[in-house]
Amino acid sequence: MADIKKFSVILAKHEGGFVNDPYDKGGATNKGVTLSVYQSFYGKDKTAEDLKKITDEQYNHILKVGYWDKCKADYINNQSLANIFVDMAYNSGCVTAIKKMQGVIGVVVDGLIGTKTLNAINNGNQESIFNKFKQVRIDYYNNIVKRNPTQKKFLNGWLKRVNSYKFQN
Repeated sequence: MADIKKFSVILAKHEGGFVNDPYDKGGATNKGVTLSVYQSFYGKDKTAEDLKKITDEQYNHILKVGYWDKCKADYINNQSLANIFVDMAYNSGCVTAIKKMQGVIGVVVDGLIGTKTLNAINNGNQESIFNKFKQVRIDYYNNIVKRNPTQKKFLNGWLKRVNSYKFQN
């Protein structure tokens, strides 16, 4: 089974400190946690100044409860597959990542992880699923830029991030 501790080390390499780029649709972000996500966990009264001071404990809680658990990654057999999947959830939202994965594995695309989705992830050819999902992510980010050219400044970083993931049994 996949291990969040292994993933969190990888994720930390991709996520930096506080940023508030006017072109980033996520707005104010620290360690990849947007202000709206932070507020959903710790209260609507939280501000960007509070987000700047996010603790490791808060960050780890958000990662576990808000992304890892929603993707049911504890039940994914292959660590590489769990990593690239939860990374997309963290970067693009859980429902988006789940729907993209469901499209790859050929189950009903409903944005919910149930027994059928988990069985299809775990019982399919792991390397093939990984490679198809990786390509789906690349296409997804290219389509964002195609629809909204202001996002082009983020494309190289997104692609570098996706391409940093390598399959291992």
